[in-house]
Amino acid sequence: MLKGCATGFGALALAALMAEESSAGAPVKKAEGPPAPHFPARAKRVIFLFMKGGPSHLDTFDPKPLLQRDNGKDLPFPKPRVQFAPTGKLLASPWKFQKYGQSGIEVSSLFPNVAQCVDDLCIINSVHGTNAAHGGALLKLHTGSDSFVRPSMGSWITYGLGTENQDLPGFITICPTLAHGGVLNWGSAFLPARYQGTPLGNASVPSDRARVRFIENEQTPRDLQRMQLDLLADLNRDHLAGVGPNLDLEGRLDSFELAFRMQSAMPEIQSLTGENPATLKAYGLDDPVTANFGRQCLLARRFAERGVRFVQVTHSDSYVQWDQHSKLKEGHEKNAREVDLPIAALLRDLKSRGLLEDTLVLWGGEFGRTPTAQGTDGRDHNPEGFTLWMAGGGVKGGFKYGATDDYGYYAVENKMHIHDVHATILHLLGLNHERLTYQYAGRDFRLTDVAGEVAHDLFA
Repeated sequence: MLKGCATGFGALALAALMAEESSAGAPVKKAEGPPAPHFPARAKRVIFLFMKGGPSHLDTFDPKPLLQRDNGKDLPFPKPRVQFAPTGKLLASPWKFQKYGQSGIEVSSLFPNVAQCVDDLCIINSVHGTNAAHGGALLKLHTGSDSFVRPSMGSWITYGLGTENQDLPGFITICPTLAHGGVLNWGSAFLPARYQGTPLGNASVPSDRARVRFIENEQTPRDLQRMQLDLLADLNRDHLAGVGPNLDLEGRLDSFELAFRMQSAMPEIQSLTGENPATLKAYGLDDPVTANFGRQCLLARRFAERGVRFVQVTHSDSYVQWDQHSKLKEGHEKNAREVDLPIAALLRDLKSRGLLEDTLVLWGGEFGRTPTAQGTDGRDHNPEGFTLWMAGGGVKGGFKYGATDDYGYYAVENKMHIHDVHATILHLLGLNHERLTYQYAGRDFRLTDVAGEVAHDLFA
């Protein structure tokens, strides 16, 4: 209307106003070429092994002798004021712990294969969050906020460092869950759209059938697609020249170009025909129990070695996977059997290829479990103290950091809030979490909001 009325002077005025508003915003990072980190980085990329539902730290990597001794007794101190559900008396772990490696770190019998790699693990036993519900806790872990829509950790990292491969997204999430925040857990929110995660299937799709949506176009020849995209780009650039900057439209143009290039790159990566049979066996692809997660881990390595900056692998199903409010022994044993061998294979594979030195592997869920029983044989959600571990990427191997109390309810020593975990991950990647900001709605936002302390003691 403004273009058609009064010989277009209204449109000129609007364009000038929009240009002034745009110039006050944050500068847009370009996709071409990775930006420089703030300081020398220890890690170049991240592989996040997300165990959805909340694995029990007390039954995996945080042994508690007093919990075993006092099984069936009352917890000798108050429970949190806010709890997800009522719990009863102390519940001992059904699994034995044993020392492994030169470090002598104790690991549960749930993870016999990962235990063999314990000298590469930096186990953080003092993580704590702010939300006892899956939805809020997932968002907190992935985005730093449990109550607002914010960019995900992978988006912030890709925004800060870019991608090393222009034919692939900088952030890929393999078989992500669509529940408890769903796409918000890998979305870019107000960051430019090019930094959002690209999903490969979802948690309800077996990994051997997981695909990027619309990656194949059998109806239109490639040269004709190229001509169509060129025409579309010309039309949209003419539009941008008239109305001024538009991050959504620019991001859409970038996504079209990337999708065109991905048609060749993505099928090659997902095809495992070139992998050594011994490698496929090591990841458990010959066993139906481990094949699904094993393929995800192998794909993570293949994406990482091709320059994808952030790869997330999700272990999830329609039963919230690690969420054993009852039948703890049955559920955790099933889950651990599915992931233990593939995770160990991934760590060994990265190490043998020299990739573990600059690839940060992160393992964990959105919270831990209570030392007190829910019902007779389950554990409730516990964000007050739980375990994450890291490997490679410049962290100390064979190292335990922080501690929960004698029964494993609260983080008490060298406590690390989720904001601290994020700040530490960014630091390993050469990014100052206080400087990695983006201006939106009149203020500078960052992954760690107004908090976060870097845990320098974890660094090798």
